[in-house]
Amino acid sequence: MRHLITTAVFATLTWYAAAQQEILPKGFTPEERARIERGDFEIQRPERGIESPPPFDNIRCMAEWEEIQALTIAWTSYPGILKQIVAAAKDQCEVIILSENPAQTENYLLGTQGAPALPDLDNVTILEIPFNSIWMRDYAGNPVYADEVGDLFMVDWIYNRPTRPDDDASPQAIADFLGLDLYTITEAPADLVNTGGNWMSDGFGTAFASELILEENAPGNPYGVTAKTESEIDQIVQDYLGVDTYIKMTALEFDNINHIDMHMKLLDEETLLVGEYPDGIADGPQINANLEYVLSNFQTKWGTPFKVVRIPMPDSPSGLWPDSNPPAFYRTYTNSVFVNNKIILPTYREQYDTTAIRIYEENLPGYQIIPIDCDNSQETIISASGAIHCITHSVGVDEPLLISHQPLGDTEDSQNAYQVVAYMNHRDGVANGTLFWKTNPDDPYTEVAMAALGDNNWSALIPAQPAGTKVYYYVRGEATTGKVQVRPLPAPAGYWSFRVLNGEVGIAEANGTSIFGAIFPNPASAITCIPMNLARSTSGTLWLTDASGREVEIIRSGHFPAGEMRYFLDASRYESGVYRVVFRSPDGVASQPLMIK
Repeated sequence: MRHLITTAVFATLTWYAAAQQEILPKGFTPEERARIERGDFEIQRPERGIESPPPFDNIRCMAEWEEIQALTIAWTSYPGILKQIVAAAKDQCEVIILSENPAQTENYLLGTQGAPALPDLDNVTILEIPFNSIWMRDYAGNPVYADEVGDLFMVDWIYNRPTRPDDDASPQAIADFLGLDLYTITEAPADLVNTGGNWMSDGFGTAFASELILEENAPGNPYGVTAKTESEIDQIVQDYLGVDTYIKMTALEFDNINHIDMHMKLLDEETLLVGEYPDGIADGPQINANLEYVLSNFQTKWGTPFKVVRIPMPDSPSGLWPDSNPPAFYRTYTNSVFVNNKIILPTYREQYDTTAIRIYEENLPGYQIIPIDCDNSQETIISASGAIHCITHSVGVDEPLLISHQPLGDTEDSQNAYQVVAYMNHRDGVANGTLFWKTNPDDPYTEVAMAALGDNNWSALIPAQPAGTKVYYYVRGEATTGKVQVRPLPAPAGYWSFRVLNGEVGIAEANGTSIFGAIFPNPASAITCIPMNLARSTSGTLWLTDASGREVEIIRSGHFPAGEMRYFLDASRYESGVYRVVFRSPDGVASQPLMIK
């Protein structure tokens, strides 16, 4: 364990000690909100960092599932939860703790209060640095690479909370400790107000946010920053973070902080984990509408539709929701954090927890899932509108070996080999790539050397397999420097998989089950979800017909990926009556009734 005293780099604030005594919420305090309403709010901007765009080509904001060297937290408010995070993360990376009292923090970690004692403080660094709140995700710097996999640096924006200037200043101390340059988006006209909870990157130039980013930088904003159009904001994030596709979704009515990490998470380059409420509850309809907007207007880095996995949004023990009176806390399972081979997950009640853990395990096999109760009576952090993702931030490794692969989908082809193509890049070049595959979980993997295709792509073949086979595989790259990386990160415990299906399976499964799941809500009156599960990818058309069979609306036309997907229509646009949702592809036609009320 290391202690580092860096208070000299900050101005001492007389109210600092008092601020640490209270639990500052993720959202605005009453004082902060009152100042905004009075119009006398202006963020105190500490001088820090390099106030110009990074002078590099092809800069790339890191995705959260990439390899990290450090996880950062701020020691205050909920020490039992923080202690569990440290215990889970310190065997995966360095844990950097901001603390106003390092000795006290050390004693807590090694003691029995709050959570089981840590056996040691190996891989733990405690920095005595001023800060104001626990919400590290919102104010920490973001890891970005030059030339895609070159020099690592940090990028920081203006934190949108008054009376918390130490939070806003702390990224400089972390960057100094790690020996990294910090670029700051703080000077007009590029003085951007933003928060990390409202930012999610795929690692390849696409980022997601709520429209809060537009509101906080609009004309008349209360932060004293230059008014910006959406295109000007887009240009700023491109210049500083390398993002050229910035997806913004309608803010949610009942999420009082409007941060997307409270209902959404990127699991990889193509998979969106999205919170799901029961029909008509709280922000469920708007989340579904936002999802429809994303799926209809944007694609993955491979030019294919995003895959969607839904996960429950829990109610309160008494059955209340965020739109109840009084409102329930905004409980969410998407507010988790990747820590190399682990995922630290907020939990609430066994009734929902078992389902949430199963969903994570099914979609991220091999990762160790670490549940931490965020709703217990001693430390109800979710009552402050945040959980695990909100109080942590990650710092990527120096000189990463970047690997990206679009997993193979299920196939009916039992005659031809299956090509695996992986993108691998390292600043000093990739020396070789290896594909590992097997068909029995208990067998060892077969190794196949991958061939360089050019443009950093590597390829190998898995031999054709008979129908009924499930294939498991992963890839490994080795840089010319000797650095080795695998993807998925927990491989060989982690893997991708696909099935070789019976060639007779077409528009319906072999047992006759429709490709449609239960449409909901049904009867419908607003945003309506149409679940589908295709055995293989295909071209086709999904449309709505009236009782006479007349086409009313084409919901989607073109490519339909294999696996579980969800499509949406707005039933409020149609008269009451009986309708059918119809899907036609080269394999045939399937349909399901829908009642609109």
